[in-house]
Amino acid sequence: MTEKTTWKGNGFIGLLLFLLLTGGGIYAFVVEWIVVGILAETAALVLLTMFTVVQPNEAKVITLFGDYKGTIRDSGIWLTVPFSGRKKVSLRVRNFNSVKLKVNDVEGNPIEIAAVIVFRVVDSAKALFHVDNYKQFVEIQSETALRHVASKYPYDNFELSGYSLRGNADEVGGELLRELQERLKAAGVEILEARLTHLAYSTEIASAMLQRQQAAAIISARQMIVEGAVGMVQMAIQQLQQQGVIELDDERKAAMINNLMVAIVSDRAASPVINTGSVY
Repeated sequence: MTEKTTWKGNGFIGLLLFLLLTGGGIYAFVVEWIVVGILAETAALVLLTMFTVVQPNEAKVITLFGDYKGTIRDSGIWLTVPFSGRKKVSLRVRNFNSVKLKVNDVEGNPIEIAAVIVFRVVDSAKALFHVDNYKQFVEIQSETALRHVASKYPYDNFELSGYSLRGNADEVGGELLRELQERLKAAGVEILEARLTHLAYSTEIASAMLQRQQAAAIISARQMIVEGAVGMVQMAIQQLQQQGVIELDDERKAAMINNLMVAIVSDRAASPVINTGSVY
């Protein structure tokens, strides 16, 4: 079942016709045209059941004795199928903020995660007749999809390869949107945006994972310092040899390399020692 357009007539013309039938029926009763008066008033009552008002960004789903007749999307006052049922469906854009879910990432670490889902109804027939409650359906499927996506990635990527929840929020949000759209198309709902609003380690491992992040940052910094120090030492020795400032044998070269590496890599400032020769 998909949405279709039903018949509708101008409501203002119908209102004028209703007034004419009502007035004509009253006049017929006054002049004792009983049959004409009954027919006119009956027609006016039937016409009264055909009026419906549609607000902007709203749809009215028309059913008659359990049969879906169609949907009216245009705002205003309209005439439609008499004695029909009308159910209102909002077409406005809506936000759904998920609760903070506790899930395990791909490495098994417990994390807290939440997201905001922006959606709207694009098929009123599916929203009313394919699912029991489309709002509740969106909430449950959003939390289910969020759990599934969160379990596919690590919270943080210490190896600097591949995606992570913290480092690739846009890509994770895009995958969440695509999965949600696939899950919710049966309810006639379009997902406009899906974004992570909360991401953190669970309280029981938060301190330990913080120490791990700090250790990884220290190791990365040390690695960069060592690589820079090696380059500086190589450049210094090459320039000394090219300019002929000093001739270094292997032993003195090793001692210079050791001194330069200690001075550059050390956390503390170097304290130079000046050799003035022997004192007797």
